[in-house]
Amino acid sequence: MTSGDLTATELEHLERAVALAQQARDRGNHPFGAVLVTPDGIILEGLNTVVTGADPTGHAELNLVRQTGKLDATVLAASVMYASTEPCAMCAGSVYWSGVGRLVYALAAEELTAIVADAAGVPPLRLPAREVLGRGDRMVVVDGPVDLASAKAVHEGFWS
Repeated sequence: MTSGDLTATELEHLERAVALAQQARDRGNHPFGAVLVTPDGIILEGLNTVVTGADPTGHAELNLVRQTGKLDATVLAASVMYASTEPCAMCAGSVYWSGVGRLVYALAAEELTAIVADAAGVPPLRLPAREVLGRGDRMVVVDGPVDLASAKAVHEGFWS
């Protein structure tokens, strides 16, 4: 999927997720960010806090999902999560259980795995988000990867 497949507004939200990934990196965390946009224009943001929060579950998407409890289920079903990188299996599961209706991500997990050195101490769980979400009884639309240079650039030099 190319960035041309998204509307200008969708692309802005995806770029915002990448900007949040940069903020996470700048704060000493892993470079991941996520944005949730509701049909009413409510925007929630999450960034990775694994290091600073001393919590291995402090992924951007999961931090974002923790904020969605205040939203109605019908609103969540019509909402879109934009993620800087394809969510891991844990985060894809949280997208499913939160009730979010659509996921759009930039960098594919395969591309991230190629960037992350084995010595990084973060062994990949090779279970694509599309597969996790495809196993549920509720449909979640998955769009990605979206080819964004910024989504790859935010990881450059971090994992080595």
